[in-house]
Amino acid sequence: MRRIGVVVNPIAGMGGRVGLKGTDGKVAEARERGAEQRAPDRAHEALEALAATGADVELLTYGDPMGASLAREAGFDPVVVGHPENPDVTSSADTRAAVRAFVDHGVDVIGFVGGDGTAVDVAETLDELDDETPILGVPAGVKVYSSVFGVSPRAAGRILGSFSETEPAEVNDIDEDAFRGGEVVTELRAVATVPVADQRQSAKQLGGGTVETLSEGVAEGVRPGVTYVLGPGSTVGAIKEKLGFDGTTLGVDVWRDGDLLVADAAESDILDALGEENVIVVSPIGGQGFVFGRGNQQLSPAVIRQCDVEVVASRRKLDDIGTLRVDTGDSALDAELEGWLKVRVGRYERRLVEVVA
Repeated sequence: MRRIGVVVNPIAGMGGRVGLKGTDGKVAEARERGAEQRAPDRAHEALEALAATGADVELLTYGDPMGASLAREAGFDPVVVGHPENPDVTSSADTRAAVRAFVDHGVDVIGFVGGDGTAVDVAETLDELDDETPILGVPAGVKVYSSVFGVSPRAAGRILGSFSETEPAEVNDIDEDAFRGGEVVTELRAVATVPVADQRQSAKQLGGGTVETLSEGVAEGVRPGVTYVLGPGSTVGAIKEKLGFDGTTLGVDVWRDGDLLVADAAESDILDALGEENVIVVSPIGGQGFVFGRGNQQLSPAVIRQCDVEVVASRRKLDDIGTLRVDTGDSALDAELEGWLKVRVGRYERRLVEVVA
């Protein structure tokens, strides 16, 4: 029997769709902007996938809203090892307390639902305990830079129930205030033991390659009356520069007919600005290959369904990542996006690349 501890950070990812680029210290503001919890749905997907493996599992979890009811809904009869100090306002201290309780109960692996901040809480607690229990993240945060996550909630659930080998992986976090200001400042926070699995994501690469001709090609091809929703990243940033404006490097900008309609847009801003014909321009995350679902949750299913999608990337980046991935939070949309896609790699050149969920 495999003893699995699962803890859910219920506020993870709330800042994404409302344009906050993270939730650390921003929960109240996220709620004021109308943010909804994302992590519980992601946790439920992962737990259902874990149950579907048929593995002989004893599930341990933390009290609501950090996992107990979600585990029961997925068909488990969990052992509840503790409760958050204040269920209405959970904190990193609650996550760390859950990890300590899991270790005390001798779990074989710890699954956590959150982003890089939650990964840091889990990994640092294990370091303090001098414990090497494997961990695996269910991606639910805005920032998912570390290589300790499944590529999707369902992939994470399957891995938790089936892995047989482990290896070390980095846990990185970024400064959210710098991130909101358009700068990526990363820090290696820990090295954790993780399952070996093809469906575990790689660490994010932060750069590489020229995109001069690619950006010129996109700029030359813009059409009158079309609304362009331009995603984050340096590649799309070069396109924004060619269009004649200083874009939000790590945010989403909306542009039409020479005018910047919205800078650093939240989901609601994008939806309000869309016209009759719309195009999303995005570039995959280097090292991971994600087109949607990592760092651009403003590009929600509601936005994507009203737009054509153009993916741009340097040849070098595509050589490194091989396939593209999507994790929109809407399984039906992910299935629609799967298949072969022509990715622009130069002024006129395109490369056929497979998209997988």
